[in-house]
Amino acid sequence: MIIDVHTHINNYHEDRVISLEASLNHLSDTMKENKVDYSLVLSSYKVNENRPSTKQVVEAIRGRDNLGVIAGVSYLHYTHRDLREISEYLEAGLIKGLKFYPGYEPFYPNDSRLKVMYEMAIEYDVPVMFHSGDTYAPTGKVKYSHPLHIDDVAVDFPDLKIVICHVGNPWIRDCMEMVYKNKNVYADISGLVLGDFSDKFERHMKNEIEEMINYAGDPNYLLYGTDWPISNMKSYLKFMDQLELADDKKELIMWKNAADLFKIDTSKL
Repeated sequence: MIIDVHTHINNYHEDRVISLEASLNHLSDTMKENKVDYSLVLSSYKVNENRPSTKQVVEAIRGRDNLGVIAGVSYLHYTHRDLREISEYLEAGLIKGLKFYPGYEPFYPNDSRLKVMYEMAIEYDVPVMFHSGDTYAPTGKVKYSHPLHIDDVAVDFPDLKIVICHVGNPWIRDCMEMVYKNKNVYADISGLVLGDFSDKFERHMKNEIEEMINYAGDPNYLLYGTDWPISNMKSYLKFMDQLELADDKKELIMWKNAADLFKIDTSKL
């Protein structure tokens, strides 16, 4: 089984704008081609004609049992109405977690403005995901997205389940320490490359991920994700095949950890 914990349906290229329904169909077709059983769709921290809102995504995936939603939250712009909407979706089981975008927005994860969000995630027992590491846009400020900033949140909210996205790349060793030290911290391997892995970069990242596992122990903290459509699903699966891991360890990464963390009912897949 394969669960991809990190996909998007935003239009990243203005010359290739397609509808929300067409984006979902493209995602579903790509999943089928690559034998991916379930994907989480992450909404953005901003909403415009190219980036659908959480509400739009929740409504659009109705009837698609192989898709779930992670609600993107804007640190700068969220309102009490957003809090109410997110809590209602959590109550109804319509979203699987929250996603924050430090680096794209200028804040550190331990900012007190997010305390109410963390408490809500704890109450409904869902993970919070953080963008970490390099930003897709050169306008991002990466001092905010260093994985070491997750430590404060992990320590101050020990019941909060936290996912460091992109293994904090290029600060993978710092992410390694975060998942080793804090048992409530996980990491996904998404967005390591734009498009396809080159052979040289694939070898480099293979060494980085294997070193992480050697240091932090059995990968019950590591999650498979691609960042599709920014990264290519087929190339990512080839990368996973290159990892020198026992099959049971690969299964943890490919689906078991995600199914447990995000409460995905795999009997329906």
